[in-house]
Amino acid sequence: MSPLMLSVLLALVSAVAYASAAIVQERVAASAAGPRYAPLRSPAWWGSVMLNGVGAALHVAALAYGPLSLVQPLGALTIVFALPLSALLVGRRAGRRAWRGALMATAGLAGLLSLTSGAEAQAPADDERWLLAAATFGAVAVLFTVARLVGRSVLRSIVLAAAAGVSFGIASVFTKAVAEEWTPGDPLAEWPALLVLSALAVTGLLLSQASYRGAGLAAPLATVTVVNPVVAAAVGLTLFGESFRYGTAGAVAALICGAVATGGLVQLMLDRMSGPAEAPSESPAAPVSASGAARGPDLARGTEVRTPADVRQQVARESEADAPGPEIGQRVDVGAVPGTRPHLEVEMRSRAVAGRS
Repeated sequence: MSPLMLSVLLALVSAVAYASAAIVQERVAASAAGPRYAPLRSPAWWGSVMLNGVGAALHVAALAYGPLSLVQPLGALTIVFALPLSALLVGRRAGRRAWRGALMATAGLAGLLSLTSGAEAQAPADDERWLLAAATFGAVAVLFTVARLVGRSVLRSIVLAAAAGVSFGIASVFTKAVAEEWTPGDPLAEWPALLVLSALAVTGLLLSQASYRGAGLAAPLATVTVVNPVVAAAVGLTLFGESFRYGTAGAVAALICGAVATGGLVQLMLDRMSGPAEAPSESPAAPVSASGAARGPDLARGTEVRTPADVRQQVARESEADAPGPEIGQRVDVGAVPGTRPHLEVEMRSRAVAGRS
């Protein structure tokens, strides 16, 4: 097998591992009633952590055998693999809008990554690394605060997934910097960058786990998968001397790809927000009359729902109660309600009293 074909195979298996880990994380988030961010007592969650580690190792191995321009776009297939795997493993089928959004996000992301060139990239200096780390943790904190203030669970999950994508994206930047400057003679020289890298990776993992609660699989996974490389590419373009291929035409094509990927994310979010609403809580059934019409308390207005026969009986009672009854102040008569009923009824009517002006 040629190195190029081996790189493609490793990248595809890496995408499958990432997709499987996302499915496990979503199932843990949907079924567990414990911690939202770190369900440490769940063996399935630890299994998802191992799958993520396998996916990362395979991705690095694919980069060792193939070019970045090929391996990175193949990693975007994680979203496409996740939908059929979810239907196969947990029986959850995706609708047309979800498939359309996943394909749009994958195509846009793959095109954007294929247009990014890192041939002239420069390693960041130490002060730039610390400034970048501080800005990243600040941005993640802001997104986390926004997520806490959002009322709808789907929007909250999208914001948490975006924060996870930012963490993973900057972790990729630090991984690249450490890999370029690491030497066997002094393996611990880059320990500050390794510390920041570990903190970002753990933060991204916990935020991505929380993003799956209440939003399903596709939308949070697509958000993390798109935001991660986009943030890394943006940092590389603005700070580290990277550029788009084909000059101005490549930059315009990258903007179009970014718009397509964003449209896919919007489609996935709308698909989740327009899903079937939760069934209302059951209430005691109302008694049914002989005519088949339901009778019982009208919860919206606090009155009774009555059949036509009930209405005729009520009219007859009101005609019988036209005679003046016991008189009280403010020209109000209180008349007794004939018959025996399960509920007490008091009827208040304002009327003129004879002999009073």
